[in-house]
Amino acid sequence: MQTTSAVQEQPTMRQSHPPGLYLLFFTEMWERFSYYGMRGLLVLYLTKTALEGGLGIPEASATLIYGYFTGFVYFTPIIGGWIADKFIGQRRAILIGGLTMAVGQFFLFMQPSLSTEGAAFGMPWPTLVGLLMLILGNGFFKPNISTIVGKLYEQGDPLRDAAFTIFYMGINTGAFIAPLVCGFLAENLFATKNAAGEIMSYGFRYGFMAAGIGMLIGQLAFNLLGKKYLGDVGLYPEGQGADKTKVAVKEPLTKEETDRMAVIFIITLFVVFFWAGFEQAGSSLTLYTDKFIDRNVGGFLIPTSWFQSVNAGFIVLLGAPVAALWVMLGRKGKDLSIPVKMGLGMILLGVGFLFMVGAVMERGGDVADQSIKASIWWLIATYFFHTVGELCLSPVGLSMVSRLSPPALTSMLMGVWFLAPFVAQIAGGYIAKYVEELGALTVFGLIAGFVIFAGLVLVLLARKLFHMMHGRG
Repeated sequence: MQTTSAVQEQPTMRQSHPPGLYLLFFTEMWERFSYYGMRGLLVLYLTKTALEGGLGIPEASATLIYGYFTGFVYFTPIIGGWIADKFIGQRRAILIGGLTMAVGQFFLFMQPSLSTEGAAFGMPWPTLVGLLMLILGNGFFKPNISTIVGKLYEQGDPLRDAAFTIFYMGINTGAFIAPLVCGFLAENLFATKNAAGEIMSYGFRYGFMAAGIGMLIGQLAFNLLGKKYLGDVGLYPEGQGADKTKVAVKEPLTKEETDRMAVIFIITLFVVFFWAGFEQAGSSLTLYTDKFIDRNVGGFLIPTSWFQSVNAGFIVLLGAPVAALWVMLGRKGKDLSIPVKMGLGMILLGVGFLFMVGAVMERGGDVADQSIKASIWWLIATYFFHTVGELCLSPVGLSMVSRLSPPALTSMLMGVWFLAPFVAQIAGGYIAKYVEELGALTVFGLIAGFVIFAGLVLVLLARKLFHMMHGRG
């Protein structure tokens, strides 16, 4: 009898992923197409002059706007996660968030035809309203779709980490396609060029329109196919059934649950440093690429916004091998612990920034002469190491939260996980601001050194954190 009981306590080990995972993959792919299509254009849109189709905001101010915007995109998930857990369920929250973000993108599309007088921060009111709606909508969408992924798997299922890596490939498939499509619309198809082929005015609004359409495609698929492939998963608030009656008794948190929650908070503090460096891709790295990287390949000038696809392209290529690696190590009992994986990710991010130091040194330091360009391969190498580091940290972090959270708090704690990018994005905006003042060589070098150091500290703490996870690390 004891043997039978022990067997029953084990999770059902499936050999393949449920079809609902791929619906979530598709939905998230289009949401990320929307977000990264907009993000790839945002700093350029803010800094280009009005004659060029932009807003003419100084670079230092534009990078701060970018930092605060992307930061608050990651703050609102803690509110959206709490609302979903307590009142509306994850599925309804995803619908609200998706539609709100689509409307926000269409406000950005409206902008060029309306008044250019600023409402705040030097931005016209449609731009401000559009960005605020993207912040609000993302708060409902982001934590809840990740929570549903975790709900498809039982505790202890070795496919869980691999599932989040596959899901992460959906994120980055959208992120890869988006800058190519939206960048082509803004910098080629709808751009006005002179006889020499130089851009005189950008078609930013059409990039934003494409981003809004992408968001609607994802929502359409999610709502038409959700019942078939997800059943009732995520449809109701935690502890509530279809008849709106409570189906579970709320109990005090156990010592093991509070220890696991403490691990989530501790690791979240560490990954702030990762995201502060990683998100330079949309600000300081974009501006440095626009000015100082040789983008001419075979006579074709690569649009600056296209480089936002490099990281995502690497993830699409490397995501499946990394997912297979985690499954293989897990089945052999040799899997790395969550803190070790994340510490390794931070170290790899720092190594990536060392290549940007190489790019600056190739130009002879922080010289202002824009005719002196650095090789494109420095930038490609940077994005490669950043990508491998991201795969060790971000999808593993999503899996960690779903694994360690008490069921009634999963979406809210997923929002806590996104507090790290919130703080990091704002810090990253200030870092990007000081690139012009301190010089790229100093800033890129400091980021590399600090992130590598933080990663090593996390690895040293791994044994203690693993113990606090009580068998779920």
